[in-house]
Amino acid sequence: MCSDRPDGEPVIRTIAMPADTNPSGDIFGGWLMAQMDLAAGNLAARIARGRAATIAVEGMTFLKPVKVGDEVSLYADLVATGRSSMRIHVEAWRRNRYAEDSVKVTDATFTFVALDGDGRPRPLPARA
Repeated sequence: MCSDRPDGEPVIRTIAMPADTNPSGDIFGGWLMAQMDLAAGNLAARIARGRAATIAVEGMTFLKPVKVGDEVSLYADLVATGRSSMRIHVEAWRRNRYAEDSVKVTDATFTFVALDGDGRPRPLPARA
């Protein structure tokens, strides 16, 4: 495996399918961004202990294409918190289904806000 891959287990691992491709056979960048948002949202919900919404995405650059059948692993780490906000960095890695090596395809930082039952920002709970 590539030694630069993040430590720990991926938040999400999925397989890129034919329905997710553009006419050239590459996976749509929007599909990959949606998977990254799901991974960040999963971590944000655990940190917020409830509902959280994406409010910004920073710095996404596509480094390599993802092909049909590739295994896509998404790693998420909390970068910073504010009163109600969380900045979560996500890296997306692909692995050809017949290979062992993984390659980073993109990364970005997602900002989430914890929400109350009425959809308004609320303070994050104290961290243990």
